Amino acid sequence: MKTQNPILTNSLRDTLKEVMQTEIQKLPELLEKLPPSERLNVLCKLMPFVFPKVEAVHSKEGEPLTWD
Repeated sequence: MKTQNPILTNSLRDTLKEVMQTEIQKLPELLEKLPPSERLNVLCKLMPFVFPKVEAVHSKEGEPLTWD
């Protein structure tokens, strides 16, 4: 099995990073051009990349219900 050239991999990552930074800078302008329903759809799809996922927390028997 042949391993990938690390220089090529680093170069590809750097190129992809530059492309993403350019596109992110264009995002506000592009979002403004979308109809409200599509803009909301895009924002909902981007939310997991910005906000941490909320997980349910369940108390166990004997644990206090308040924090002091």
